[in-house]
Amino acid sequence: MNPVDGAGVWLFAYGTLRQKEVQLSIFGRVLEGRADVLPGYALSPLQITDPGVIATSGTANHTIARATGEQLDAVPGIVFRITQSELAAADAYEVADCTRVMVRLGSGLDAFVYMDARP
Repeated sequence: MNPVDGAGVWLFAYGTLRQKEVQLSIFGRVLEGRADVLPGYALSPLQITDPGVIATSGTANHTIARATGEQLDAVPGIVFRITQSELAAADAYEVADCTRVMVRLGSGLDAFVYMDARP
């Protein structure tokens, strides 16, 4: 399934983008989504220093997805359908330690996800 089309894009969230307060702050609405998984990845801790992100999420202690190469590893989360402008707002929210990439979820859906940009 095409992750980008005229109707919007798919975004997989496993961290603070699932929080109602964060969604209201970033998107101006609460998103509706469905459970999915990101195979071949695991979560690692990520200490946030950006005061805006800390204020929005309520914590400096976040997690970040990192590729493990192990298909038995999987990160649970929620996949949302959002607009291109909402994707740009999510990009602005995410810190420099994160990069947005296209992935194939456990359901077979292709979606954007933010993962560790650090080597």
